Amino acid sequence: MKYLNWIPALLFGLLTNLAAAGEVHVAVAANFAAPMEKIAVEFARDTGNRVLVSSGGTGKLYAQIKNGAPFHVLLSADDETPARLEREGLGVSGSRVTYAIGRLVLWSRQPALVDDQGDVLRTNKFERLALADPKLAPYGAAAVEVLNGLGLMSALAPKFVQGENIAQTYQFVATGNAELGFVALSQVFADGKITQGSAWTVPASLHAPIRQDAVVLGSGKDKAAASALMAYLRNDKARAIIRSFGYDL
Repeated sequence: MKYLNWIPALLFGLLTNLAAAGEVHVAVAANFAAPMEKIAVEFARDTGNRVLVSSGGTGKLYAQIKNGAPFHVLLSADDETPARLEREGLGVSGSRVTYAIGRLVLWSRQPALVDDQGDVLRTNKFERLALADPKLAPYGAAAVEVLNGLGLMSALAPKFVQGENIAQTYQFVATGNAELGFVALSQVFADGKITQGSAWTVPASLHAPIRQDAVVLGSGKDKAAASALMAYLRNDKARAIIRSFGYDL
């Protein structure tokens, strides 16, 4: 049977792919954890490379990298942290790319609490407002910028419940410890709509763009899997996943 002649070639190809497969350890901003898990599955399927994901607040991830954490790639919630890592010699110069533009949303798990203009912020319908630490979390900094622009900062500051990152901030609202809060749209968005509760998607004009950059770190400089992941983030499949979570590109 002539088709048997193809078996050695097929096995050789499979073994070559396995031998070429690598592993990349990625530090991922908390707001992008869910999209990255999906991208990691597709990346592994398409390239054979395995992705290890560690998520957290950008500020904490930066501190871990400074202290020698063995990450190969950082997917930050901002563009300043990757740029700083490059300046400090901890990021590979010229490797930075913007992989997503984040969107901020005022969200409540209560279906009718948040209106589509955010006017609930000017009412007495809530006791606690959650937001991420603006010194550590870009989404928290954007929330503060919005409140300052609306002239509501002084009035609402006594109601703040502050999370150390956007994941904890989401938990405050999801568990009812705060009636509403500023979170990442990606945390409450799927299939083109808000998945539960009520929300106001904050107009991008009310705060500086939340440019989310990725950078190859020093330990990933010579890792083929790290370079492959950076390229994969810009392909159509990854971009479709990113859009599906409500990010702009």
